[in-house]
Amino acid sequence: MMTTYGLPYFLEDKTGRLTGSEFVDLHDRLRLSYRRSTDRNSSHTAYMIYNTSAHISHAAFSQALVALDFGPGHALGTVSFSSRICLPMKKYLTKVSSRGRTYKFIASDSQEYLWSWRSLATQEWTCTNTSGYLTAYYSLKTPGEPQYEGSSGCSLTIDESFGHLAPEILASLMILRHIFEYNL
Repeated sequence: MMTTYGLPYFLEDKTGRLTGSEFVDLHDRLRLSYRRSTDRNSSHTAYMIYNTSAHISHAAFSQALVALDFGPGHALGTVSFSSRICLPMKKYLTKVSSRGRTYKFIASDSQEYLWSWRSLATQEWTCTNTSGYLTAYYSLKTPGEPQYEGSSGCSLTIDESFGHLAPEILASLMILRHIFEYNL
């Protein structure tokens, strides 16, 4: 049984880049690594998400939890989970309407989650469940905040009761950020 602290996971995004980063909880309860796994000259780009938390055995974090495989020209490709499920990204993360910037995905708990862009002033992306409960949000560095060595100033905050979905939340967020970076 996992200890409950009543605090969300405050995952500092070390680089803030789509090309790879570490997402480290400020209280050292969770550490996710988003790493490129393809050669720079490859026609497609693949990234893996690993749980590299200190309490996880080395053998356990050598297995990727999620793989994101983007096609040539930054096209959306496939998302694969360690449970051997592989889906086209366009099917996994779908736009809710032609107007606005809201996307939905179904997580492994069979629940639907919605990502909305700038629905709250202090958050770049906000993730809620269908009951409207705030499950996670991604914040950019606050304008005017000093630059610190080894930190982008960006963060992903996940409600503690949704920590088991952290790899899926991170995967869907990285796909979203990719969509908006490359105007897909």
